[in-house]
Amino acid sequence: MKKNEFRWGWAALLLCLLVGIGLLSTCCQKADDQGIEYDSSAFVTLTDAVPDAILEIRYFGTYNFVGARIDGYEEPTALLTRKAAEALKAVSDDLRSQGFRLKIYDAYRPQMGVDHFVRWAADLGDTSMKEYFYPDLDKSVLFEREYIMAKSGHTRGSTVDLTLFDMHTEKELDMGGTFDWFGPESHPDFCGNPETGEYTGGQSPAGRSITAEQFANRMILRRAMLAHGFKALATEWWHFTLVDEPFPDTYFNFPVKQLK
Repeated sequence: MKKNEFRWGWAALLLCLLVGIGLLSTCCQKADDQGIEYDSSAFVTLTDAVPDAILEIRYFGTYNFVGARIDGYEEPTALLTRKAAEALKAVSDDLRSQGFRLKIYDAYRPQMGVDHFVRWAADLGDTSMKEYFYPDLDKSVLFEREYIMAKSGHTRGSTVDLTLFDMHTEKELDMGGTFDWFGPESHPDFCGNPETGEYTGGQSPAGRSITAEQFANRMILRRAMLAHGFKALATEWWHFTLVDEPFPDTYFNFPVKQLK
């Protein structure tokens, strides 16, 4: 190799290294500034960890409060961080011994999906699914009451929305309300005390109630989730987040599809 060729070779290599470092710096800076990450390496496909889980991924279909497939849901699957998936496997084993299987509505949710919710909520004229999910509310209050927010715990990868499937009746357990219902009827303390499991009865402002059996069914799910490292949300009986979540300040934005 001639001396000039040698010099040009090293110069080209140095240039490539500098460009690569610059690109990496830009990527990392974006993640640092916005809290957004695109790497799925810490995640698993939920059914790889919990093979008997039933999936009904509502945001892949059209039966949800938006009435359309949500951005970022490319396949009807569920993803979680490895740590959350391992904890959910313990929940599943516990509940199987009681005659139940887990049914998953949603798990990891990309930021692009949350952004889709925000755009939908700002469009006050789109109320096609109102009668199914928020009949008692004017759509204009969804931000104010925090039914829709610009950030979601789901996007951190360790939150799951789920219910129970009864293996004896071969039906979904009756929880007295649908997933993603916007209203006090979805609160874990509706008609009872979730800390003691005591049913107290009562009605919502709209005159709705749930039975003692329906409240008890919600408590079966709640007790199992809390016993294996998850915490509950005060407004949704179906929503749980891993207490010791591995990415408490990171929001991911890769699509929902099978991981390879």
